[in-house]
Amino acid sequence: MTWETVIGLEVHTQLATKTKIFSGASTAFGAEANTQACAIDLAMPGTLPVLNAEAVRMAVMFGVAIDAEIGLISAFERKNYFYPDLPKGYQTTQLEKPIVLEGKVDIQLDDGRTKTVRIHHAHLEEDAGKSLHEDFHGMSGIDLNRAGTPLIEIVSEPDMNSPEEAVAFAKKLHALVVSIGICDGEMAQGSMRFDVNVSVNKKGEGLGTRTETKNLNSFRFMERAIVQEVERQIDLLEDGGEVVQETRLYDGDTHTARSMRSKEEANDYRYFPCPDLLPVEIDQAYVDAVRASLPELPEARRTRFVDEYGLSDYDAGVLCDEPATASYFEAVAGQCGDAKLAANWVMGELAARLNSEEQLIQYCPVSAEQLAALISRIIDKTISNKMAREVFAAMWDGEGDPDSIIEARGLKQVSDSGAIEGMVDEVIANSAKQVENYCQADASKRPKMLGYFVGQIMKASKGQANPQQVNEVLLQKLNALL
Repeated sequence: MTWETVIGLEVHTQLATKTKIFSGASTAFGAEANTQACAIDLAMPGTLPVLNAEAVRMAVMFGVAIDAEIGLISAFERKNYFYPDLPKGYQTTQLEKPIVLEGKVDIQLDDGRTKTVRIHHAHLEEDAGKSLHEDFHGMSGIDLNRAGTPLIEIVSEPDMNSPEEAVAFAKKLHALVVSIGICDGEMAQGSMRFDVNVSVNKKGEGLGTRTETKNLNSFRFMERAIVQEVERQIDLLEDGGEVVQETRLYDGDTHTARSMRSKEEANDYRYFPCPDLLPVEIDQAYVDAVRASLPELPEARRTRFVDEYGLSDYDAGVLCDEPATASYFEAVAGQCGDAKLAANWVMGELAARLNSEEQLIQYCPVSAEQLAALISRIIDKTISNKMAREVFAAMWDGEGDPDSIIEARGLKQVSDSGAIEGMVDEVIANSAKQVENYCQADASKRPKMLGYFVGQIMKASKGQANPQQVNEVLLQKLNALL
């Protein structure tokens, strides 16, 4: 039986304003619990909200970046529900008239396909506080610092049909909002959180019943949660059961999911217009000014990397996935002068280290300047690629700059032609049998036989002879004996 998966995302994106959406309280992350929640954030009697103009500008920036229609008149409602981290008893949000209307995002998939994911809308709202469940001995703590932080909730159409497509879409949104500067993208801090709606149906039939898995804050967890939920729904249906429309939670540490509550509909929240906030009115001139202020978008950056640095579409795409990676690469390439070598190191050795230690490039212990200096030593043949990997590992461990590590470890490559010729002559003189075999072998077999001689020469030089020069001199002298 063929099953089809249908996926839609709701992406909660914290805006990078210095103050909250309706008050002057700070949005800085990491403050002591409950020190950044003011009376307005808690809707204490006698307080009135004042809309943060910067939050409006950032929402419009997102809208024009995805070529969406902008709601020139948008309005706030109160979404009423009880939860311990929502002391107001309601969330101020947008429902009927959101600030960003229909748009689209194109995603590139591993098989080379491009797919368009439609954006239904994006609306402004305030974040809730945070419930803390650790270290409270069976109870929960409440931290209201996050209450009132401005969000845009980006709602996609159910246009994705696999975990790969959902992750590609999430990564594309992440790169976009970070590139235009409206979100810091720190998912571990909750700056971007994904609610994933998943349903399955028999191919050719109507949509199945969907579930929503909330508050996923990593691409890896999102992919695993989707895979698990798809398998759960298919198993349930094939066993004769029914999928219940519900909200679910996924635990990335244990790779388990559980039901949280039955899925609410809009009328369960008893929305009504916010009596304390006027509709937001902007004009086309405002939208045009915001559009003109947009920085370079990821797609434009990728095209520029191909044109300016001569990179392949694939390499440019990898480097532009994360704005911080793109900036790091440009700094390396600009200083070492070899864009392709810089790309290989950033996507290769550097990326492998970052992935293995689950480290963000923003906190990489090897600066772009240090990596450029290392690559420069490969270019000027001071060290070989193999030596460079040893130097890079030492740089990662904080042992200093490339030149000092090369000097301290005696890694400078031997490129003196006289010294290399002497080593080649000595190895040939001590390898009579291997020389005889080389001279008697078919021409097609000789390249493979060079390995022995090269190995002996590198051993004699303690790995410091220039491999390219060794091969050139060795071939010249061996072929002279034919």
